[in-house]
Amino acid sequence: MLKHTKLFTALIFSTVLSGCGLVGDVYQEESRRIINYLLADFPLPSDADIQKLPTVILGTGTGIAGRIVLYSELSPAENLIFYGNSTQGSGWDLVSSTVAEEIILVYTKEGRHATIEILRRGSGFGRLTGGSNTSQITISVVHPGAIQEQNPYLALDTQRTDLEGALAQQD
Repeated sequence: MLKHTKLFTALIFSTVLSGCGLVGDVYQEESRRIINYLLADFPLPSDADIQKLPTVILGTGTGIAGRIVLYSELSPAENLIFYGNSTQGSGWDLVSSTVAEEIILVYTKEGRHATIEILRRGSGFGRLTGGSNTSQITISVVHPGAIQEQNPYLALDTQRTDLEGALAQQD
């Protein structure tokens, strides 16, 4: 009886683990399909894994805005070269770049803006396992109509609203 219980437990455990891998693969496949549709004209590294939680996409076609977070097995330098080569043929123009510990590339196309941030992944234990040569890539895309008001956070400035309230009472 004890042997059967151990065998059954091992079978359940292996099923759960293999199911987690399958769910992850399905998520990657479906997410890449959606992102390729929404950002069909923006290059994404083929080796990169899309991170579920920090990724947010709103809108469709040229009206999309959002953030995509990817983990890549390539180094930040290799991803910098990838974007330098792959954006030239896609119509995106480089308007700003900062290359340091953190790489920031800003592209524009038809009024849309895309900011790519490339960071080295892995610290501490990750460096011991060779994970320090991989990258985290964050792509933020904004369409021309996304910003309606230049200072949408004005209501959060309590000092200014208190001053405006005091001035209004004097009138």
